[in-house]
Amino acid sequence: MATPLAYQASLPASPEWLNKGDNAWQLAAATLVAIQSMPGLVVLYGSIVKKKWAVNSAFMALYAFAAALIVWVIVGYRMAFGDRLLPFWGKAGPALGQRYLIRRAFLPATPHHYSDGSLETPMVEPFYPQASLVYFEFTFAAITVILLAGSVLGRMNIRAWMAFVPLWLIFSYTVGAFSLWGGGFLYHWGVIDYSGGYVIHLSSGIAGFTAAFWVGPRLKSDRERFSPNNILLTLTGAGLLWLGWSGFNGGAPYAANITSSMAVLNTHVCAATSLLTWTCLDCAFFKKPSVIGAVQGMMTGLVCITPAAGLVQTWAAMVMGVLAGSIPWFSMMILHRKSPLLQRVDDTLAVFHTHAVAGLLGGLLTGLLAEPALCRLILPVPGTKGLFYGGGVMQIVKQVVGALFVIAWNLVATTAILLVIAKFTPLRMPDDQLMIGDDAAHGEEAYALWGDGERYDATRQDTPAAAGGRDEAMRMRSVGEFNGARGVTVQL
Repeated sequence: MATPLAYQASLPASPEWLNKGDNAWQLAAATLVAIQSMPGLVVLYGSIVKKKWAVNSAFMALYAFAAALIVWVIVGYRMAFGDRLLPFWGKAGPALGQRYLIRRAFLPATPHHYSDGSLETPMVEPFYPQASLVYFEFTFAAITVILLAGSVLGRMNIRAWMAFVPLWLIFSYTVGAFSLWGGGFLYHWGVIDYSGGYVIHLSSGIAGFTAAFWVGPRLKSDRERFSPNNILLTLTGAGLLWLGWSGFNGGAPYAANITSSMAVLNTHVCAATSLLTWTCLDCAFFKKPSVIGAVQGMMTGLVCITPAAGLVQTWAAMVMGVLAGSIPWFSMMILHRKSPLLQRVDDTLAVFHTHAVAGLLGGLLTGLLAEPALCRLILPVPGTKGLFYGGGVMQIVKQVVGALFVIAWNLVATTAILLVIAKFTPLRMPDDQLMIGDDAAHGEEAYALWGDGERYDATRQDTPAAAGGRDEAMRMRSVGEFNGARGVTVQL
């Protein structure tokens, strides 16, 4: 009798059930989503903060990406997409044994029978190796916790963050993922979350806001002025995030099919519409278009369409884009300034507005605009459709209940995790280190430019000015004038 390893060796490289096109697209989509985090959000975070926080902010994203992968393959994947432990949680277990090509990676081993004798809704059955699915779903878990980091940039103790990432993924993220995607009670009840409006964006927005409350605020000087150190790099990170969303929403059907094509088109239409709407509002109220505002509008459009991307027509994606560019704009620019709670909590990158508000908005709009024919292509519960297509008020009720569950769980779980961590290490860096920034946290600086506190030594140059190098002397004078304009003293 063949051993497992020998059996594996006897399998053909491409068995009959393997859909090569779907597998190739799933791996490509996973790579696009991974690029959103690394380097997308690493670059965006490192450039959108003050210079003194560039290294720390980028490292928080980099660390989270690496830590999330190890947690995911050891216990996370099975907790989110494995067998049922509780109605909202799967059984923990490793996803390290990829010796077998597993076709039925998503089918529960023990189907659940309800009290009326009916069988639970069948799960999705992708036609490619389990490894493809494990990696794809990891990229979603990683970006969720990295988005959450945007709320606590510029003051969270890096040691506390290193402990927080694995604990939050295990005790918070996996609950939402299993409940809505992996076979939990919200999945079988018919709550719609196509690609993470609730699981990813509402979760990261609420958890980030909660974490910002417990960690505490930045220094007063940082809160009053926190200008980006490099807006062009911010746009680079934002561009990677936008284009990577093709994999984010396009990979959600687990196949290269009609739904994935609709999702990709709707994603970009909604993002562009939201960006333009946000920019127009900035021009109307503040008289100038803001680059950072445009990035925020892009983000809210991408977030809003995520729970509906493959389930709505393109005209509906444009409607959602207008609302995504205006309602979060109102909550950030108007409501935030009038709310004592929002003013009290120092949410560094306004993750609450760009992700929690936009994610909730997208989930509710999905309950209104989900088109029946598109819903039949992918949703597990027969007859699911938006209110405007005859779905009834019950679909809106389901969307609201799903959102409330995600909000409540993230509030409680995030609070509990941070309070436990606080028993062992401070959540916030001390004020003297906050004054310094990266050098205090990591012993490194983002921009170690020549001239920062150094003295010019002509003897170290190939063509010293003292030896008649007039052009070199003039060049160094220009460097001195440039650095002097930046507040750097250079002696020639």
